Amino acid sequence: MNRRTKSRTMQQIRETAESFFENARGSHGWDHTLRVYHLCERMGPEENADMEVLCIAALLHDIGRGEQDESRGRLCHAQVGADLARPIAAGLNLEADRKENILHCIRAHRFRGDSVPRTREAEVLFDADKLDAIGAVGVARAYLFAGEIGARLHNPEIDVAVSAAYSRDDTGYREFKVKLSRIKDRMLTETGRRMARERHTFMEAFFERFLAECTGAK
Repeated sequence: MNRRTKSRTMQQIRETAESFFENARGSHGWDHTLRVYHLCERMGPEENADMEVLCIAALLHDIGRGEQDESRGRLCHAQVGADLARPIAAGLNLEADRKENILHCIRAHRFRGDSVPRTREAEVLFDADKLDAIGAVGVARAYLFAGEIGARLHNPEIDVAVSAAYSRDDTGYREFKVKLSRIKDRMLTETGRRMARERHTFMEAFFERFLAECTGAK
């Protein structure tokens, strides 16, 4: 595939992917996909990834998110997304194994998913998606999601480990404790681990200050 054809194909995939986000929640909207895409552009060359496969997968990785949100978590958006992406990948001028790799990347990118990344491209996408869930952006997204589902700001009277997802107690702090605080230890690439350590340090400092302000100590 020459450069002009590749550029046109990527633009078409980008437009198709964006169409799935017309009514998306802000916490998992099209801007999240673009941030993950740009992280993949940065990380992929350092990890010797197939950049065409990686970038296509990055654009398509969350196209099933709307169905998961509508089901309030009963459906897995990674599996739904891979199913939605299959006819898109089928129309690409790529070898069969590279098309399957795109679908595998989508299927294996979810933190709580059952599929394990088994290609370099899937590992990079997994890490890029997780990096967008931590650091300053991760904190902002956690509170954006909490607002979307009607959660309160903070509830010091409950154990966040046993509070329910998609409930009034699914707060930004709960998201940090049950998920975001663990992400740095789940990274799969050296580039991802390096970037995650820095973002994790920021989050720890933020939530330490947050809890202090909630009690009036600061």
